[in-house]
Amino acid sequence: MEQENLVDKDQQLSLKLFIVLTRALEAIQKQIIKDIKNYNLNLSEFSVLELLYHKGDQPIQKIGQKVLLASSSITYVIDKLEEKKYIKRKACPKDRRVTYAVITDEGKNFMDGIFPKHKKAISQIMAGLSTEEKATMIPQLKKLGLYAQNL
Repeated sequence: MEQENLVDKDQQLSLKLFIVLTRALEAIQKQIIKDIKNYNLNLSEFSVLELLYHKGDQPIQKIGQKVLLASSSITYVIDKLEEKKYIKRKACPKDRRVTYAVITDEGKNFMDGIFPKHKKAISQIMAGLSTEEKATMIPQLKKLGLYAQNL
């Protein structure tokens, strides 16, 4: 009977944790999206631009999995960023099937101007936790995510 109560309590806590994590993530994302809209970008555009800004040229075919975007959406996002002159396409000299997305000087200058502000906004959004609490949560959430990924 006592074992059954422990199992039930664990299941209840798991459900509550899921709900709390989901609601927290939704609230955080809402604030981050609001910040990104200040720069005339949507979340997908910002994610791709930020990837190229920090990691350099990327094969377009690989960008989707790195920024968690459906491959069907990538072409649209790349087109939009190209229209804004923030990125350009570059053919791979070794493999004609591969095309890279490359941040332009204009894109780099744009990110140089907005990224410090975005970083500050994220810090303000996350200010509900102390530095120590953040340091404690990161490995715990990583552990939870990796466990779920490997199920």
